[in-house]
Amino acid sequence: MTALSRLDVHRRNRGEQTLVTLAGDIGPATTPLLRAALEQCLRDGVTLIDVDLAAVGCCDVKGLDVLLSASRRADLVHASLRLHHPCAQIAQLLTVTGSTSLLPEAPVSPVSPTASGNLMRSESPGHRSDQPIPKEGIRVRRLTRWQAEGVREDIADLAGESVAGTSGEAYHDRADFLRRLAVSARRPGFVLLVAETTVLVGCVFGFPVGPDGSGRQGIAGTLQETVQRLTSRARFVVLTQVVAHPHAQHRDIARRLQQHLLTDRHSSLGVTLLHPADRAGQAAFSCWGWENMGEVIGLPGRVAPCLFVLSTGAPSPTAR
Repeated sequence: MTALSRLDVHRRNRGEQTLVTLAGDIGPATTPLLRAALEQCLRDGVTLIDVDLAAVGCCDVKGLDVLLSASRRADLVHASLRLHHPCAQIAQLLTVTGSTSLLPEAPVSPVSPTASGNLMRSESPGHRSDQPIPKEGIRVRRLTRWQAEGVREDIADLAGESVAGTSGEAYHDRADFLRRLAVSARRPGFVLLVAETTVLVGCVFGFPVGPDGSGRQGIAGTLQETVQRLTSRARFVVLTQVVAHPHAQHRDIARRLQQHLLTDRHSSLGVTLLHPADRAGQAAFSCWGWENMGEVIGLPGRVAPCLFVLSTGAPSPTAR
């Protein structure tokens, strides 16, 4: 039998809390790495360790013992360890050993028949951001400008991961991405939505442009004139960026996030700009139902970007 030999461990701190994301297999060759990572969390004074097992393929009894031992050591120093999204094998081991207390219970709330098939569950006003997530669900949250500043580096990391190894990587620059986020955050009506399990898996941000004068200055003014000429709509939302984790499990997140943002801004038209040579990005937006309206002349930059629009229905009287 071949020994399990690959486990990636990623740690992300939030004050005295930390998220440890595991990807691979937990077996004889990888348990020392896992043990060392969890022990280091405790030595660093972490009081809450969340371990994300969503990307763990299998785990043997010795691997489970490492998790249980870390939990017992955490109790001794008044800290705690929680396991999220275990595979069926780990869940069975936890049940057999009577260790299911390490799994946080999902919040109990009725789900309507129409919502039960939805990949995402929008966060209700009373839902705390630190509540555990159902294994089959992904929570969508709207962040304030202040909160956006706090997660900007995490979002930039995700944006880089989303295009890594693809042709779209040539059009991703971290500094440029952070600049677009900062500029968008200063726009009136700015919205940032994130999709998350125990980790960030997607985000979308943008701002509205409307006939009431909002967004008529500078680039947005030129863009508004172009969009109104091509679509007869004077009110729309500019989606500055749509990002989703590249894992196949999350392939539908980007499409759903952009729909959430348009709903949030009560708009039936979304607009975004893409580099004319970014074929991968254009293909993705086309798959989500966006229409390429051609290149826009007159905007700042070395190249004329392609204008993509997404119409979600007939415009309301206020949108015309």
